[in-house]
Amino acid sequence: MSQKAVVIGAGTAGLMTAAALSRAEPALEIILLDRDELPRGPENRRGVPQGRHAHLLMAGGLSAMEALFPVSVRDRLLDAGAHRISLGNGMLALTPDSGWFPRWRWDGPHMITCTRALLDWVLRQALLDTGPHVSIHRATVEGLLGDAGRVRGVRISGAGPGLGPELEADLVVDASGRGSGSLKWLDGIGIRGVEERRIDSGLTNATRIYRTPAGAESFPLTVVQANPYNGRPGRSAMVLPIEGNRWMVSAGGTRGGEPPQDAQGFLDYILGLPHPIVGQLVSGAEALTDVVVTRGRSTSNARRFFEKSARWPERFIVLGDALATFNPAYGQGMSVAALGALVLARELRRSGLTGPGLSRRVLRGAARHVDTAWATAVGMDVLYPGVHGGEPTFADRVAARYARRLTRAATGSYDAAAALWDVTSLTAPPTRVLHPKALMAAVTGPLLPRTAEPPLWPAERDVLDRLRKAGRGPVTSQVLQ
Repeated sequence: MSQKAVVIGAGTAGLMTAAALSRAEPALEIILLDRDELPRGPENRRGVPQGRHAHLLMAGGLSAMEALFPVSVRDRLLDAGAHRISLGNGMLALTPDSGWFPRWRWDGPHMITCTRALLDWVLRQALLDTGPHVSIHRATVEGLLGDAGRVRGVRISGAGPGLGPELEADLVVDASGRGSGSLKWLDGIGIRGVEERRIDSGLTNATRIYRTPAGAESFPLTVVQANPYNGRPGRSAMVLPIEGNRWMVSAGGTRGGEPPQDAQGFLDYILGLPHPIVGQLVSGAEALTDVVVTRGRSTSNARRFFEKSARWPERFIVLGDALATFNPAYGQGMSVAALGALVLARELRRSGLTGPGLSRRVLRGAARHVDTAWATAVGMDVLYPGVHGGEPTFADRVAARYARRLTRAATGSYDAAAALWDVTSLTAPPTRVLHPKALMAAVTGPLLPRTAEPPLWPAERDVLDRLRKAGRGPVTSQVLQ
């Protein structure tokens, strides 16, 4: 009889977890359970609260996805209209207090931009293409079967024909996201006292989709970053190219600086940022949707330290947002989930499904990737006024001071910029920013003069001037020769 694995959640993390399991030998029967009725195409769904807002697939996460699936996820995404963006020269980014990042001759890491709905749909099709041993069912998990020594399946409700109230399995993976019931389920089998930490800056996201203006199809991704250093609420915005010849414009504000939902208020908000470029790009563009706002718990940082639990059952693993969630402004959640699934794939190759200690090893391996993203997100979020969950520690303040110096250096030093790219792309651990060249850059500061205006190529300046005239407000631009 073949072995069976149950994956709770059919979102990004669950699909990647199932892809990791599909490569196990001998082959497993893999059953994914999700509370939602999944759409037939790339459409938004209720169970992904941040699904309508900006998502960035970083280089580290994309590399993990490529290793997990037998087909190229990158190629399928690009064929479906996603965009491949170079951090080195395909992006305009205004730093909190140091001016604009230069655009270097070197590409640096790349990221993929598209809607979350497209990404999930591409991953779902790639997974189902692996064969009939993978199936997805609508059901709600109510608890775990087994005891504190070993999990043997799940109790479910709301399932369709073919699945009873209990589903036995040789392995259960919780990849159900921010709304995970793992703590309650573990309590039901005698595992208690898992350490938790939550840091909530009160971020509110507001997003509107526009048709890309004619002639602006190659305009770079543009972002005005929030400032965590000035003691005021963080306010940011970005123009993100997505599939279908569209721009996704997302604004974010921490507690006390939230963007409004009405169309005029939204436009005034992004025009009122430290540089108005995001508003100038879209003030005359055709809006395709209303402004969608998401706030509350779905934007907080939350971590469950399962890997430190004194007791842990065999055959039960937690990955993705069920393990740790991050402020989505930093764009690392999907990549952390992909890297965690890759840890699972590697451990299965080493010891198989029945090897003792598999669950512990996967949790500890996944937690190392969580550490990198957690340091980035929490290290900034604790600095905003009104943050819930804790005051910045001495270590937080030291890390923030160094991050500020390195960011300032990166506005005029390739060595500093490369260190930041590698860490934010999750292609290197946080210690990358302490390598000698990065340290020297942080000490000496930027080698190029600070630029107050975005570094545009001549053709891009023409586009911005034209769009500004179609909308409102003056604009000047530094032109790169």
